[in-house]
Amino acid sequence: MLRKASELERFELLASDGRIGHVTDLFFDDRRWTIRYLVVNTGTWLEHRDVLVSPASVGACDWSRRVLPVALTRSQVEHSPQVDAEEPVTKEQEQRLANYYSWPLYWTAAGFTDGIIAPLPPFLPVGALQPQHRATASTLDEQHHVRSVADVRGHRIEANDGEIGRVDDFLVDLATWTIAYLIVDAGHWWAGRRVIVSPEWIFEVGWDEAKVFMDLPCESVRRSPEYNPSRPLAQAYADRLHEHYGLPHRSAEP
Repeated sequence: MLRKASELERFELLASDGRIGHVTDLFFDDRRWTIRYLVVNTGTWLEHRDVLVSPASVGACDWSRRVLPVALTRSQVEHSPQVDAEEPVTKEQEQRLANYYSWPLYWTAAGFTDGIIAPLPPFLPVGALQPQHRATASTLDEQHHVRSVADVRGHRIEANDGEIGRVDDFLVDLATWTIAYLIVDAGHWWAGRRVIVSPEWIFEVGWDEAKVFMDLPCESVRRSPEYNPSRPLAQAYADRLHEHYGLPHRSAEP
């Protein structure tokens, strides 16, 4: 199932013994376009402290009640390592969180494949991983790559011959917690039109410039099938989209 990232905002997180707070943002790996953490505001319960929750602890979404159950307790969240969600998340902070919750570290741990979350049970019980499966900071050979979905909204999308629009939202595959598509608002150029593009078609992101670069001509994007954000993404639409570009295909359905 693909859902807009913005739809997950304001969802309530429920621990096994009560409410934790609501989702305010999603953090993703900017190289594999995979959701790594939900940013959760705990409200007055923890003096409006933000906490990070891995999708490894998240159960099935209850869309009617806008609730996400998590395999955590309120006490665990209360005593978790503090992370400033307004600042870049470091690997050392991620390691402390992973060791505290026994979350698999996505860059090395079992349960993740090439940075993508492998199919997991409805909940990953806290403490399920043995200590020998945990990574340490000394094993890391990569730089910081965790980005905020909220911060990337508004980034300009550049084709190889000009600007085509701005990032409006993201379509997230909740089965793997990967970003399947970016929703592009091309309204300033093409009368309220929205299109979607796959992260696989992006060859560079200029984070300092707030730009996303694609090796596609503007006219090809303009002629691509229009995306209707009020409807679920159908497989037939995804087939037409990928056929239009002649580029790699990924399924829109679970």
